[in-house]
Amino acid sequence: MPIALAFFVQYAYVILFLWVLVEQLGIPIPSIPVLLTAGTLSATHKVHASYALLVVLAACMLADSVWYMLGRRYGGSILRLLCRLSLEASTCVAKTEGYFTRRGPVTLLFAKFVPGLSTVSAPIAGQTGMPYGRFFLYDLAGSIIWAEAYLLAGRFFGDLAQKSAPFFHMLSHFAFALFVIMVLGFMGYRVFKQRRFLIQVRAMVLQPTELKEMMDTAEAAGNIAPFIIDLRHPLDYLPDPRVLPGAIRIGPNEIAKRQGEIPRDRDVILYCTCPNEETSAKVALQLQKLGVHRVRPLHEGFDGWKYLGYPLEDYVEPAPLVSTVTSKLVSAI
Repeated sequence: MPIALAFFVQYAYVILFLWVLVEQLGIPIPSIPVLLTAGTLSATHKVHASYALLVVLAACMLADSVWYMLGRRYGGSILRLLCRLSLEASTCVAKTEGYFTRRGPVTLLFAKFVPGLSTVSAPIAGQTGMPYGRFFLYDLAGSIIWAEAYLLAGRFFGDLAQKSAPFFHMLSHFAFALFVIMVLGFMGYRVFKQRRFLIQVRAMVLQPTELKEMMDTAEAAGNIAPFIIDLRHPLDYLPDPRVLPGAIRIGPNEIAKRQGEIPRDRDVILYCTCPNEETSAKVALQLQKLGVHRVRPLHEGFDGWKYLGYPLEDYVEPAPLVSTVTSKLVSAI
């Protein structure tokens, strides 16, 4: 047996626990290859599948409980920290908050399968005030589903490999190389995906100082100011419910439905609280496909604007559109 494989077999449960724990704590090293490897070795009875599952669950529940407590205490600041560590920041906070809004704790049953959601589901559960007992049960069930899916997939592959002695012999000699290739492949894909997304963002981003100058110039000349959209999730309003001057609130999931409210003949500025303007940039790309071309995400979003001491105001619900009022009157008649 190759030295690397023998080392993994001897310390399989320690490696499983530490590897999964580190990933669940937010360090972007994929656990799927190590779960598949453990599952494959369980076919040879060198690793016990039940023990492997128990140590993976222990690592998941320890890490997730820590993030739950931190999310409950510190809220949005913890989420932004986690998203900066994640290689899936473009799908990080906004999507998970949307899932929690629609499905509640059921989100925890599948969160670990979705890159980005896995990173922040536990602290968002804490931020929403979900009771710890309910969080623990749903998170445990989700962790079991996630771990068993990959352990059983590895076991299935191991059972197939055992049916061919030459193939199994070759597999045992190149197991470590295959493991390294899987890890590097997962990480490489995530890095490539995130870098491509960030390149798109940099080409569109607007600095807070530029927006302030645009607003001041429009006010001095008596022109129409830029159309500003606050994309923050309701959870993000808790620390500070104010908005940029003149901004209206439209959730990322409402953009397509409310696109008629967004002008095509003036600058449209989007902001959120995500690091690297992930949500704003994704919505900007979506709006461009809908025909809104003068749209840009605000660099560092709400926090960057607030940090520079620029004005904020209490939010006032905009008046209903004329078409909406007319339709209501017609239906009433």
